Amino acid sequence: MQQWGPNAARIDRLTGGVANDVWSVRLRGELVVGRLGSRSDADLAWETELLVHLDQYGLRVPVPIPTLDGRRFSDGLVVMTFVEGVPPTTESDWRRVAETLRELHRLTRGWPQRPGWKSSSDLLRASTGTKVDLDAMPDEGVRRCRAAWARLASRPKSVVHGDPNPRNILIAATDPYSGSEARRSLINAGQVGLVDWDEAHVDASDLDLVLPDNAANLDPISLDIAFQASAAWEAAVCWDDAYARRRLSEVRDIETE
Repeated sequence: MQQWGPNAARIDRLTGGVANDVWSVRLRGELVVGRLGSRSDADLAWETELLVHLDQYGLRVPVPIPTLDGRRFSDGLVVMTFVEGVPPTTESDWRRVAETLRELHRLTRGWPQRPGWKSSSDLLRASTGTKVDLDAMPDEGVRRCRAAWARLASRPKSVVHGDPNPRNILIAATDPYSGSEARRSLINAGQVGLVDWDEAHVDASDLDLVLPDNAANLDPISLDIAFQASAAWEAAVCWDDAYARRRLSEVRDIETE
């Protein structure tokens, strides 16, 4: 922590991190978050550049706090602003989450792929990419996953958060903004905080939009395509624990329909 100054100090370990060691940190009198992991410098550069970009356009994300010499990370450690809020619970909350995710997608059209990652469309031919190893899955399961991803391949692509579950979404308790109706969409987007960007990568945007009560208002066909592709993705990324096997069981055998 000394790279951020002599007064930087860890406070408490935070729950929810799987791939990283996450702590609350006191830095220059402010409560922030420190995250230590084993990702490469190239991977951290991609993630921190993305977060800075999204913050500049008004999305509520954890923003990297530079070291004293201006680096966004050091030896696998990233120190970021603390995002406050509570998980979404109402239909209105989830609609605002959908709006925020769509803004993320709009702001990242053409963004480069995260180093070492493969998208679902890449995996129609490739067998491995970061957390995915299709060679470890049963052949029949791989066939079903690829069939699901093929239906999604023509959809628009962008950065996807990759894991927009309630633990990673924080709704601001109060609206800190005020102003004209012309600013309302930005205000609403700013109230939804997105944290834990470990699964973020470039892929079909619809993968992020399988939300409770179809909050993204996808038409029935698009929702079915997105749901099947998302189930296939989670099965492949998590293979092979009980959750991955359950998700794979939700992927229909499209070729026999």
